Amino acid sequence: MALRSLIAGWILCLVAFSSTTAAQDPAKVFIIAGQSNAEGQAPNALYEHQATDTKTKALFAHLRKDGEWVIRNDVFIKYLNRHGKLTLGYGSRKRTGLELEFGTVLGEHFDEPVLLIKTAWGGHSLFRNFRPPSAGMPSEEGLQKELAQAQERVRKNNAKSGRDNPLPTIDHITSAYGASYRNMLTEIDGVMADYETLFPELQGETLEIAGLVWFQGWNDQYGSEGEYESNMIHFINDVRRDLKRPKLPIVIGVMGQNGSQPAQGAMLVVQQAQLAMNKVPEFHGTVKAIRTDVLVDKTAEQLYPDWQDHVEEWQKVGGDRAYHYLGSAIWFNRIGKAMAQTMLELMDTSE
Repeated sequence: MALRSLIAGWILCLVAFSSTTAAQDPAKVFIIAGQSNAEGQAPNALYEHQATDTKTKALFAHLRKDGEWVIRNDVFIKYLNRHGKLTLGYGSRKRTGLELEFGTVLGEHFDEPVLLIKTAWGGHSLFRNFRPPSAGMPSEEGLQKELAQAQERVRKNNAKSGRDNPLPTIDHITSAYGASYRNMLTEIDGVMADYETLFPELQGETLEIAGLVWFQGWNDQYGSEGEYESNMIHFINDVRRDLKRPKLPIVIGVMGQNGSQPAQGAMLVVQQAQLAMNKVPEFHGTVKAIRTDVLVDKTAEQLYPDWQDHVEEWQKVGGDRAYHYLGSAIWFNRIGKAMAQTMLELMDTSE
């Protein structure tokens, strides 16, 4: 009788332990936010070539099995109107980005499922589109100047095309500020509410927003670079408040399109503003900006300046302009891996 009681007690303990473990280990949700480089700009065709080229295939071997791209059963992704298991092709149309390597590293690390939510739109600035609420609106003078410029563009287009389109109003101008920030939160909320429908494999799982990646900066070079540092601080504080994660780990991919060359002018200002987040006392141990220029694909970089003179050779190493990291699959993979490793470091220190 005593033995039966002892066995029963062990079983109850095991059940209780399993229930507690399940409750403490929800699926990990990571946000990838920013503009076109967060979308992902390396052509899938380039991945296909380099994954089989003897010179580069070793760099992609862990992403493939039996000659095909791995479709992960433990990492899921939602990017605008696309959702499913992580594999090649979740970037811009027929392209891939940092999410492939980022999700792979995290999937290998966690026993729990991983869900990536990508909220990225090309050409969107932190100053305007992603402007965080606590940053407030720009000056009235600046808004009026922007309104005048917008109205003048419509007048010229009307005169050229013989149309009579209405002129923009101040509401048209102000509504653009923070629109992408709000859309980001709407997208996250929608996925968190509907994840069991989007991903049947996650039915019965609980979710935890575990981190955010920020990969953006290009459009802030054109007149708003001086505000980037303050806007970035506002963004971090606001997104943590709105996601109800006051210590949410955040990795910032510092603008790195300069590659092996030193950044200059407005790009340098944005880089310095992003790196300044590493020195904000209240962000210590939970926010880290990492350089992406040091991860440059030097082969693509060397061929890029006169790529039009050797298109066939260029298409074996790159696939876009410098502002899109040359469309280099190797460069985007390196960035994704570095971001994932940094995220895991932050998660260890922020717990």
